Amino acid sequence: MPDPEEIWLPLVDEPVGDIVAKLQAEDPEIEKLVGSPHRILAFRTFAYIRVGILLGELLFEQDRAPAEADENWVEALLRDPKHHDALQREVRAVAEEIAADPKYADEEPLGPDDEARERFREFARKQLAGE
Repeated sequence: MPDPEEIWLPLVDEPVGDIVAKLQAEDPEIEKLVGSPHRILAFRTFAYIRVGILLGELLFEQDRAPAEADENWVEALLRDPKHHDALQREVRAVAEEIAADPKYADEEPLGPDDEARERFREFARKQLAGE
């Protein structure tokens, strides 16, 4: 049986993780939905699985021309707005499901909330202005 670290690292480096991260970055609301340590872990786990399944389904539905054989099929799928939107909806659905899970209701956000950020900005402005 491989060491858990040997299993975890390859999963993090997989292309599906890059796709999920890209789709997550395109929707700032996702960070608000899954912004705690346990929510992020659950989100990434299920988003990787569901995006991988959806990519597999899309691959089987596509007819690829011989001229496209050397092109990365995932990149080709992501360029198609219809497929990109389907993947984005899947990632968003995972985030919403994780956010709605009562197991995570009492978790604190990973970083400071908007009010804390604004208090810090005000403090920094005063310090820089010499007040």
